[in-house]
Amino acid sequence: MTPVHQGDEDAGAPASRPVAKGVTLRDVAARAGVSTATVSHVVNDNPSARIGEGTRERVRQAIADLGYRPNIMAKTLSSGRSQFIGLVADAIATTPFAGEIIRGAQSEAWKRGHVLLVANTDGNSAAEESAIEMMLEHKVRGILYSSWYHREVAVPESLAGHDVVLVNCFAADDSARSVVPDERQGGRSATEMLIEAGHRRIAFVNTTTASPAREGRMAGYHDAFRSAGLTVDPALVFDAPPMQEGGYLIAERILGSGATAVFCHNDRVAMGLYDYLRERGLRVPEDLAVVGFDNQEVIAAHLHPPLSTVGLPHFRLGVEGVRALLDGPGPDRSPRTAVACPPVVRESI
Repeated sequence: MTPVHQGDEDAGAPASRPVAKGVTLRDVAARAGVSTATVSHVVNDNPSARIGEGTRERVRQAIADLGYRPNIMAKTLSSGRSQFIGLVADAIATTPFAGEIIRGAQSEAWKRGHVLLVANTDGNSAAEESAIEMMLEHKVRGILYSSWYHREVAVPESLAGHDVVLVNCFAADDSARSVVPDERQGGRSATEMLIEAGHRRIAFVNTTTASPAREGRMAGYHDAFRSAGLTVDPALVFDAPPMQEGGYLIAERILGSGATAVFCHNDRVAMGLYDYLRERGLRVPEDLAVVGFDNQEVIAAHLHPPLSTVGLPHFRLGVEGVRALLDGPGPDRSPRTAVACPPVVRESI
């Protein structure tokens, strides 16, 4: 279980002042010329304690001079409030694409005076249970339970009765609050990019894998057509495996359909389509306009021409997860918060 906080990236930099070992509350009190009770009130930021600002400043200066660090566990037990937020993830800590969730959660937690404790379980149920148990022993403020791809999950029984927010995943019965990408809006935005460029025969390559992304992006495709006063031609809707090979193998059928543009389920499918077009001397967007989904920078920004796509808002998911945990349910009391997927316009349309 790894504590994550802002500044970890500078861990190798030399400190401006060494932190004293074993500095106690009594040492700080002696340095500031006050009682240990006064130091405790200042450390815990007790608003009801009648301590003058001059005295508070003297205590703060003594803390800085001595390099005193409060005992976080003792502070938690005395105040009933924890500065720790747990994040239990199946794989995102080792997945750069979705690791943005951690960055977003870390950023928001730090702004709110909290530290993120991250446990990456690699989908191992025993490791997951141990991580949750350790976090609860540390009296975390709450736990973010996250998946590297958007899907339905079963909330671990050990989290029952505790404050938990699901990030990039959801419970079928909405028994826990969740923060998820707005797949439907994303599908609509992708299709609208092509409609706004003047295309009317727009193919859609959906995934063969049952998922919220499959359902949501298809619904968004239909929404965009309906909003523009157009009718979806079922002959322009295809299924393909969500990988580069899937895009390559479906390309011939797309070209044969008379489509002038295509919205691909993800950037990998779009990459396979690019491969097929290039082999046959066809150009993007002159012969076929292409839009992807996910905004995988290693793919989308480096294709020729760069791929227009829709981003998955992983950083924002982390931010909103922490906000939901610390602020409680929003005014609409909805168990799910859908985070917008931003369109990224490049040169493929």
